[in-house]
Amino acid sequence: MTMYAGLDVSDKSTHICVVDGDGTVLRRDVVASDPEVLAKWLVKHCADLARVVLETGPLSTFLYHGLVERAVPIDCICARHAKGVLAARVNKSDVHDAEGHAQLARTGWFKRVHMKASATHIDRAALRIRAQLITTRVAMGNQLRGLLKLFGLRLGAARTPGKRRERLIALYQQRPDLEPLFAPLVASMEVIEEQLRASNRLLESRAEEDPVCSRLMSVPGVGPITALTFTASVEDPHRFARSEDVGAYAGLVPRRSQSGERDVRGNISKAGDAMLRRSLYEAANIMLCRVQRPFALQQWGQRIAESKGNKRARIAVARKLAVLLHSLWLNETEFRWQ
Repeated sequence: MTMYAGLDVSDKSTHICVVDGDGTVLRRDVVASDPEVLAKWLVKHCADLARVVLETGPLSTFLYHGLVERAVPIDCICARHAKGVLAARVNKSDVHDAEGHAQLARTGWFKRVHMKASATHIDRAALRIRAQLITTRVAMGNQLRGLLKLFGLRLGAARTPGKRRERLIALYQQRPDLEPLFAPLVASMEVIEEQLRASNRLLESRAEEDPVCSRLMSVPGVGPITALTFTASVEDPHRFARSEDVGAYAGLVPRRSQSGERDVRGNISKAGDAMLRRSLYEAANIMLCRVQRPFALQQWGQRIAESKGNKRARIAVARKLAVLLHSLWLNETEFRWQ
């Protein structure tokens, strides 16, 4: 008898529900959220297991790869897609969610999520750490400026650690009593900036060693961070049937609401990888504002900026940039100015 299983995962425990081909519940249980424990339970109780389904979450990558290594037929589905099915029940519980996943496994009415390899997650973790360091540095800088204004002092355009230090020395001459007060905040900012420089060196070294990133960096406006973010997000260029699909994957295509005679296109979906979308947008901004040598994509974006505004132009160029980078990766070629 063919069986299908659904997993509802939490930090410590996982609810399991097994159904047959007709949707009848055969067994329920709760086990530890560990791939070895889950695999042993499934092998023991599901002799003819066709498919196991779990949704994306903090432990989905760990459990997915662990179950694949143990030859369990596992599929990971998008949590946002599963939410529509699970919301059909009046009462939400872990037991009901596990049964809903099992029914999804039985019907096949879901879209599989591409699960990235462990090596890719190392690069993505390094990129996320860098992003967090930048966020912390900006927050500390804003806090410093705001607190100085309480005492009538203005830090000014001190964008580098050296200029900030010089400006603070000048301000402390006006209010010597503030120096010990602000010392912990300034010291913390200097530590964060040192760690950020170390993170940048690590990522730049990683991008230079990667031949794919080296080819992508031949595009004007694309640096090591953007190239590494793109390769870590896409991972396998062959999983996209068309290069145009990468723009949709990054959430850079407009939403569509169509019914009968009504067909409305809204703002971009923002449904994809936020880190990739942000990186492409920043690269598009650099391409439009800082690159001096003209080329076709830049001129196309500038024409859009003149007619529809700078923000729409950056989004459009970011979407085109995703298509371009995917084509270069797939064809193993470098950017040509002409």
